[in-house]
Amino acid sequence: MASWKTKEGSSYPFGVTYIENEDAYNFAIYSKHATSVTLLLYQKNDCKKPVITVPLNYLLNKSHRVWHCRIPAGQLKDTEFYAYRIDGPNPKGQFEWHSFDQDKILFDPYAKALFFPPGFDRTAACLPGPNDGKAPLGVILKEEGNFNWQNDHPIQHEHDLVIYEMHVKGFTYHQSSGVSQDKRGTYSAVVEKIPYLKELGVTAIELMPVYQFDGQEIGYWGYSPMSFFAPHHDYSSDKSIGGQIKEFKYMVRELHKAGIEIVLDVVFNHTTEGNSYGPVYSYKGIDNSTYYLIHENLDRPYFNYSGTGNTMHTRNSEVRAMILDSLRYWVKEMHVDGFRFDLASVFSRNSDGSVSIEDPPIFGDLRADPLLAKVRMIAEPWDAAGFFQLGRNFPGVNWMQWNSRFRDEVRKFVRGDSGQTGNLIRRLYGSDDLFPDDLPFAYHPYQSVNYINSHDGFTLYDLVAYNYKHNFANGEQNADGMNENFSWNCGTEGDDELTPEILDLRKRQAKNLCTLLLLSNGTPMFRAGDEFLKTQKGNNNPYNQDNETTWINWDFKEKHADFFSFFKNMIAFRKAHPSLCRSRFWREDVKWFGYNGPPEIIAETSAFAFHLDGTSQQDNHIYVMVNGSDKPLQFQFQATGNWQRIINTGLPSPHDFVKPGEDQVDTSEYALEGRSIAVFVR
Repeated sequence: MASWKTKEGSSYPFGVTYIENEDAYNFAIYSKHATSVTLLLYQKNDCKKPVITVPLNYLLNKSHRVWHCRIPAGQLKDTEFYAYRIDGPNPKGQFEWHSFDQDKILFDPYAKALFFPPGFDRTAACLPGPNDGKAPLGVILKEEGNFNWQNDHPIQHEHDLVIYEMHVKGFTYHQSSGVSQDKRGTYSAVVEKIPYLKELGVTAIELMPVYQFDGQEIGYWGYSPMSFFAPHHDYSSDKSIGGQIKEFKYMVRELHKAGIEIVLDVVFNHTTEGNSYGPVYSYKGIDNSTYYLIHENLDRPYFNYSGTGNTMHTRNSEVRAMILDSLRYWVKEMHVDGFRFDLASVFSRNSDGSVSIEDPPIFGDLRADPLLAKVRMIAEPWDAAGFFQLGRNFPGVNWMQWNSRFRDEVRKFVRGDSGQTGNLIRRLYGSDDLFPDDLPFAYHPYQSVNYINSHDGFTLYDLVAYNYKHNFANGEQNADGMNENFSWNCGTEGDDELTPEILDLRKRQAKNLCTLLLLSNGTPMFRAGDEFLKTQKGNNNPYNQDNETTWINWDFKEKHADFFSFFKNMIAFRKAHPSLCRSRFWREDVKWFGYNGPPEIIAETSAFAFHLDGTSQQDNHIYVMVNGSDKPLQFQFQATGNWQRIINTGLPSPHDFVKPGEDQVDTSEYALEGRSIAVFVR
């Protein structure tokens, strides 16, 4: 007698799974409120009419809230794709605000790859009624586990961790990238650029979202995911069925061979389905009130803590299970090393939209998972509605966090704002006010992800070239993007009236920002292209600019070769000195001074120095002088010894960064130009 599961299917795992010992496929999908579920199977040559239709009988094909069935492989008739039609009750209140449409074609949230038929149409999914032949379909993968990983294993850097934020397409799509035309903007193109990543010296790349998103939605960054399991198909040069999975794995494997971690920027706070006027692709039509937070004002039913129309209901146990399943999949099957969570404070939202001051359950779920507990987790510790949890207020106590205080206060100091010296010292030290190492908390400084620039805001060059945002190209009358950037154009807005003197000052300011970032205790991160002064012409929110505004122009690497040389040397300096980035704060190993006397005078000026004793880390001693004023200053060494100058951002290239022994300092004084930083070793 056949087993029950052979006859009825199994409720676990979700999605479609090949059962090898039965040569059969199991299908399982969750819907708490559905009254009918129909599985649709399609052949490659006809994505409009299913070749097999399987109505699921709740007396046979349902276990609790999961609908399931099992189909022998021989009965699939060469089908490649699958989807569902699901019906259910009408909406009837805040917590049962359903959005069922029995005519809609719905993809499985657990599909590992999506296929977009030639007639794909987002508009059809926004309107009631059928969208056959116009909807994305799940792919039935028949060789998912056959990739040759070549003994690949996870990577996790410590003191030498330097994170490089990158958009897969924008990194290589420009014709100047040197990548063959058929590979530009793809996972394979990233592999071709590994020698460059090694030259630069970064040890981790943080990929902006690679989850499948809707190419017909206005957007370039990818922050409105369709699926949490499927890699974005347009980033693959392999156009075969499921080719995006193989190519993504190839990229990860080759990055690991080069000693480079891969971190994914993941978005679990919302989806591309948007508000009431958005498309019904999957979650809405499967079980709307399970997946989304519903407002008590049913005229505008979707809470919008993401700024994009809807908010995922992460308090729901099934949604949490889906998030954990997704993370496990990307770690176990795709071999990624970590995740950066967009708007992670959404996890603290209750079912009614209020904020939980208790430990939200998803963090306990992650800590208790033996696979995920070892993975690098990074939070953007706020949401789009203004809920801000940076530091010890964030419930993920072991997580790393994007430190926006570091970003803003370093920018202010370098711009020349008064009263910022004390703030800068605290950020250099590791932000112990945010991540305290006292007895109750015992945080680590590396949990602070220090950054000056990210995808969201000005590039490094634009930070020293523009006082104001210039976002008119985005189509929102320059109303989008951050209004306060703490930037300074060094004398003229943009590049229209650029003089050599202003360009030199801009490069010096950019070197100052780079130097402070890479001297700080904590984990440094910067955005791709900043190392050779990429510009977006003052656009600080190019979320919808899939063009030369956002694509990296590799000609800038030669145009600003002097700055690129400084940047990569600065990365190498940090990696060579474990004394800078530590598991613990510098504590008694650091001494702070005024530029020519005791630390008491620090508050009176925008200049200071510090001596970092490297003995405990088996490292050199490091002495740093920071002149944030606009006038030259005569610094006095407050620590004796034979100091060798390595860095002086006030000098032109190649004298701004020299090798040990090339500039021996034989006096107790050192003259430092205004808006400059000098670094010495002993």
